Amino acid sequence: MSELLDFQDAFVAAMAGDGSRLSPWLAQEPDGLAGLTVYRNTIARGCVDALAANFPTVLSLVGEDWFRAAAARFAREVPPTQAALLDYGEDFPAWLDRFPPAHDLPYLAGVAHLDRLWTEALFEAEAPVLVAGAFTALSPEDLAGTQVTLHPAVRVAVFEAGLPSLWVAARRGSESLELSGSPEGLLLCRPGSSVAFRVIGPADAAFLTACRAGLPLAEAIGLAAEADPAADLQTLFATLIADGVFRPLDNGTPT
Repeated sequence: MSELLDFQDAFVAAMAGDGSRLSPWLAQEPDGLAGLTVYRNTIARGCVDALAANFPTVLSLVGEDWFRAAAARFAREVPPTQAALLDYGEDFPAWLDRFPPAHDLPYLAGVAHLDRLWTEALFEAEAPVLVAGAFTALSPEDLAGTQVTLHPAVRVAVFEAGLPSLWVAARRGSESLELSGSPEGLLLCRPGSSVAFRVIGPADAAFLTACRAGLPLAEAIGLAAEADPAADLQTLFATLIADGVFRPLDNGTPT
């Protein structure tokens, strides 16, 4: 068993480019190492395909050839650490930000970040969601002091420019792709089996950030009002509840 484990470790190292550890198992080392090419190519192709599946918006913006060339280089520099490639690419957005050919596309790393958040939301843990009726038994004072917890699958990203709208348009296959200069946020959640997303304004972003920080509702609402005095905060909160953004309250209220 020990020799088998040693061979497996050596084989994995050879797939990463270090074939020296396989020498004890190779009768003719040059030919043997050359024979590993088919395995390396298979792994590389799997990594590129996984990245294409996990970053479809990036792929749609740069095209097949550009994306696959970049993905192949990323896979060589940052190989997967797990056998399953369903969520491979955690470091891809930051890597794109440093990738010289992407310097002419300054929005690309942000788009990749949003693609990554979509994947994270998809694979997050299941959890029940809060319903509006949970607040009916609370007094105004209790309501003001209540803390609401975000659902595990919720992801929020805020940008100084209109990158979320660009991402949503590209994700939906729109031919009209424009990057506005207005600040925007993106909310991703998974109330059921699929990920939902929508562009949000500064009030929503401030409110959700406050909730994630554990602030009571009164303070979260106050911060949302400061971020956008014109926002309809009652509608904002009701919409977030309908989106399945929150977990049930901790006071035993049924869901």
